Amino acid sequence: MKTTQFTQDARILKILKDLDSAHIESKTFSDIIDGQGNQYVDLVQEGGGTLGVALLGYVYVLEKMGLRFLQLAGTSAGAINTMVMAAAGTIDHPKSEWILDKLSNKNLYDFVDGDGDAKDFIDALLNRASVAKLIFKGAQVIDNFRDDMGLNPGDNFQHWVKNLLNQCGIKNLGDLQELRNKGVSDGNRLTLRGIGTPVGPDSFQRIAIITADITTGSKIVFPEMAELFYSNPKAANPSDFVRASMSVPFFFHPFRIKHIPNNPEQWYKWNQMLGLNTNIPTEVVFMDGGIISNFPISIFHNNTKVPTAPTFGIKIGQDKTTLNKNETVFGLLGSMFNTARYSQDDDFLRSHEDYGHLIGYIDTGNHNWLNFNLSEDDMIDLFYRGAKAAEDFLRAFDWETYKNIRKQKVNYLAHLNP
Repeated sequence: MKTTQFTQDARILKILKDLDSAHIESKTFSDIIDGQGNQYVDLVQEGGGTLGVALLGYVYVLEKMGLRFLQLAGTSAGAINTMVMAAAGTIDHPKSEWILDKLSNKNLYDFVDGDGDAKDFIDALLNRASVAKLIFKGAQVIDNFRDDMGLNPGDNFQHWVKNLLNQCGIKNLGDLQELRNKGVSDGNRLTLRGIGTPVGPDSFQRIAIITADITTGSKIVFPEMAELFYSNPKAANPSDFVRASMSVPFFFHPFRIKHIPNNPEQWYKWNQMLGLNTNIPTEVVFMDGGIISNFPISIFHNNTKVPTAPTFGIKIGQDKTTLNKNETVFGLLGSMFNTARYSQDDDFLRSHEDYGHLIGYIDTGNHNWLNFNLSEDDMIDLFYRGAKAAEDFLRAFDWETYKNIRKQKVNYLAHLNP
């Protein structure tokens, strides 16, 4: 596919034309700006399998309206976009079209890299085959689950991400940190609107990739916790972090890190960061971060101050629009998985209602999040749906109103805790 099949689709062109007519690009979204007139926000992206194509449509429209991104966070599909956005140049450089070019020239079905039986079983599931056929195909993949705890190794995916990072000059975590520390490109600078005060690296260095360490039962945030798992964290390839985050249970093999460094100093780190009260494991098994925090919107939250830049969040669909059906074993397992991956983030959003002003919801229609055999029309439709959600969000968002809400909240909390 060509990038222009997405960006020059009539529906996308109309969105941009309508936003331009509404002068959205001149609207205030943040108090952090650069010398080129771009405005800066934090960005958190939800996981959602192949529906992540819609995330690119959303980001594309934000970038076209002059928005750029400081801190970045994501889980699973959101982690993929987060990592590549973080690696594909300085923060003032638009990223979505480059990522779109790479994605549109990748056959997503390549990520289904299991054996023939695994592929047949997945196809039967996606095509809603009869119970008899599912039982027959399922019997052929029992060894995949028994021996590997998943259908697909995930090697093709990790090699693809590693290659994308390599094209950006990112061979290890040290390279990524150096790029993030640089911030904007030479000759440009970040300042506070109307004041001109320079904005320091604390505002843009951090990225956060969420995964689940099922060995110790812990939520892991990469790269800041990489020191727990690598003797030389700066030499680790960031593709590991993304591979750990997108390990969809039973669809992909869990991701493993072996030879965990072990000494008294390390134990104290494990104890402090994760509350570990037993020996450091020799091997850690990771699964999809979505089982613990599929939408880590709380990651950059500071309840004690009014932000100089908002934290925008992109959710793939509305939550709790249907009731779980627990009539079969598979339905029960799905309900358990959904409850686990939504509950923590739901609790935060319910207790911080101000975040409702910051989140855009993408209606993904009837697209299946595990359909790695998306047609060209499917991919373009998902991209459009993301772009449309971004348009709706940009029209509705009011930065001054949001700051006033946060100011009232900060004052209230200060009154409670003088």
